[in-house]
Amino acid sequence: MRLALVHDYLAQDGGAERVLKAMSELWPEAPIFLLFHDKTKIKDFPAENIRESWLSKMPFIKSHFQWYLPLMPTATERFNLSDFDVVVSSTSGFAKGVLTSPNTLHISYCHTPARYLWSDTHTYVADLPYNPAVKALLPGVISRLRLWDKMSTDRVDHFVANSATVRYRINKYYRRESDIIFPPTDTHLFSPSASVEDYFVAGGRLVPYKRLDMVVQAFNRLRYPLKIFGTGPELEHLQKHAKPNIEFVGRISDEAKGELLRHAKAFIHPQLEDFGITPVETMAAGRPVIAYGEGGATETVVPGETGVFFQKQSWESLLDAVLHFDHTAWNSANIKSQAEKFSVANFKTNLKQYVDNRYEEFKTGLSQPVLIQ
Repeated sequence: MRLALVHDYLAQDGGAERVLKAMSELWPEAPIFLLFHDKTKIKDFPAENIRESWLSKMPFIKSHFQWYLPLMPTATERFNLSDFDVVVSSTSGFAKGVLTSPNTLHISYCHTPARYLWSDTHTYVADLPYNPAVKALLPGVISRLRLWDKMSTDRVDHFVANSATVRYRINKYYRRESDIIFPPTDTHLFSPSASVEDYFVAGGRLVPYKRLDMVVQAFNRLRYPLKIFGTGPELEHLQKHAKPNIEFVGRISDEAKGELLRHAKAFIHPQLEDFGITPVETMAAGRPVIAYGEGGATETVVPGETGVFFQKQSWESLLDAVLHFDHTAWNSANIKSQAEKFSVANFKTNLKQYVDNRYEEFKTGLSQPVLIQ
């Protein structure tokens, strides 16, 4: 079976890139087709496997790739995948739109339908740091991209969603059914500790939708120690409004994050995520999660066993949950066991079995004679 991987682009180290990494380990001989690759930020993939599009040669593509959004559908369609039996795309945007031959099976692992095209369009345009004249042109561009995005779903034979939340969105926006395979988490990098220290922890990419502003508001009033890890455009704003009980530790390694999580009273997860890797990492470290009770967290966190939910995305609701939280009432071994359901090994086993089964069905379908009357 000749298999190719297709990904949107490699420009940041996030959950989608971890999925692609696990896929490339599962099929190490598979070439990886990308719009572009920022090698200074992403170094986990062998250079000989990478196939970049013509967009990779455009000026400022790595620092201002948003400028080239209107050209990305054309660049994606230029990939020649005619030599492959199976194409597995990893995407929240363009990769599912590749052109394949009638004899090629295309399975698309969808992280989410592109937020800026569907669920968050109005917020996306409003938050962009462009002048009003440029912003006035964006709705037309986004509208055309949305039409292409919807049309491109017809090129996919099978969709795989990373959670029930994303499965719902695929059905809502694309009118396609999908199967669920949870994304991989490096649970083996985290382990419980016998000691818990006097602090809570939050963090990740510091961007608006993560709602760390809400966490700062709650802990400003609680005055409980809080450590926030990560960097991003929200950092300066958060630091400006935080009280001295809140410490910003910046970008940290996986090892340092493991130490931070395993000694914390709990991890605060205030955002709506499609899946959410860090809550699973926290559970792998044996600690509970205090999460907003919507989205992917409801599929990973077990209330009363591995964490608690607050039901309104407000600092008042979060404050109440933290105020009534007992950090001693948890079994680290049980929490760790729940996290292992989302391990890299389980992801690879489930995905390989899924691809093999769909390919066997596909071959059978091709071999059946068609009677034309």
